[in-house]
Amino acid sequence: MKIIIKGVIRNLVYNNNVIMGKGIKCLLLIFVFLTPVALNAQKFNKEKLDSLFNLLSESNKGMGSMAILKEGKLIYSKAVGCRDCEAKLMADVMTKYRIGSITKMFTATMIFQLIEDGKLNLDTKLDQFFPQIINAGSISISNMLNHRSGIYDFTHDSLYAQWNASAKSHEEILYYIAGGPSVFEPNSKAEYSNSNYVLLGYIIEKLYKKPYQEVLKEKICNKLGLKNTYYGDIPDIKNNEAFSYTYQEGWKQEASTDLSIPNGAGAIVSNPTDLIQFAEALFNTRLISIFSLNQMKTMTDSYGMGLFSFPFGESTIYGHTGGIDGFASVLGYFPDDKIAIAYCTNGQVYPMNDILLAALNICFDKPYTLPVFKSINLKTEDLDKYLGVYSNPNMEIKMTISKNNTTLIAQGTDQPAFPLEAIDKDKFSFDQAGVVLIFNTEMGEVTILQGGGQLIFTKE
Repeated sequence: MKIIIKGVIRNLVYNNNVIMGKGIKCLLLIFVFLTPVALNAQKFNKEKLDSLFNLLSESNKGMGSMAILKEGKLIYSKAVGCRDCEAKLMADVMTKYRIGSITKMFTATMIFQLIEDGKLNLDTKLDQFFPQIINAGSISISNMLNHRSGIYDFTHDSLYAQWNASAKSHEEILYYIAGGPSVFEPNSKAEYSNSNYVLLGYIIEKLYKKPYQEVLKEKICNKLGLKNTYYGDIPDIKNNEAFSYTYQEGWKQEASTDLSIPNGAGAIVSNPTDLIQFAEALFNTRLISIFSLNQMKTMTDSYGMGLFSFPFGESTIYGHTGGIDGFASVLGYFPDDKIAIAYCTNGQVYPMNDILLAALNICFDKPYTLPVFKSINLKTEDLDKYLGVYSNPNMEIKMTISKNNTTLIAQGTDQPAFPLEAIDKDKFSFDQAGVVLIFNTEMGEVTILQGGGQLIFTKE
């Protein structure tokens, strides 16, 4: 068992270089929607969904905003938490968040607009634009759209976390991308790489001879009247934008990635209300043709072109997830039911996947029980009996348990440290990754529960 903090849901747009993620990678939420259901959203319990978000807010388990649209009509909108916790400025339904890799849906849409205008095609090779990229002559636009290019993901650079807060030119980012190795032969497999969509964003700029932000405004936002969607910059609280946070004995503000870096892979700022309007327009061919949309929706090795698909009962939801700094987001659309749902969070403890699943169960009038959050207060000296290094003879990874004042901290070998919440006697949890640790101090053991499995580690 490996305590992977991908369960923190942070590798959305950027890789989880630290616990709440400072990198740029696709967050592929594991949607476990396998129980057959006949979708019927005629009966929508708004009060129950309100109760979930109020509970999350009151328990410091999450901050953010959700919107749901059915057949073109807004049926739900709710925001909880703060956009600037230090200044005690609360979020509202118009508050804007960095949406991370959901940006890729916008980028793919603009690429297909170029294709429909005859300025590009799916077989166009990358060497027409960036011959310095390894295998550029064999990498097509199609390969980049569905992550089959083999191009090195520059966010894997070992020093990424040291330079991602500073502005970078296109030339500098190209240097990082071109300097990495080819991960695999083009079109031989699929593997997520932010570099694909950064390059696609640059191609959009080259062909339109305009910055990405201007093309985004002209080709999508102005057409749909999206007034809260744009290429981001330094967070602007006066413009109702949110900072992002992690929770460690209170909400602590996260550092901000400079959005000159992600470009078409993750630079957009938006809110759930705008996002569901974008999804509804995309899937009703107001931005691209049905032929182009079907190409975006076609999955090869689980990758579409700017889209992923996830099962919910007998239906399919298409969309994308995103995450950058302490932000996480998800946007999905049910073509058969004409339902769009979006959630943006700037601070999460309770898993975003569980929030989305709860919202969908409530939306489709399926059984759902509100979570119960239980915690106990401990003094710093109460934690001393748990401290130490724990190992399992069958595992390479070791678990180091330390503390920060009254918070117990766990860290697996070569993995980020994460805080634990005391939920019962000798029992601690880390909700974002679905991890529970149960200590037996007499035996010098800790049992680690995650994903339905368990392992026992012994104190060295």
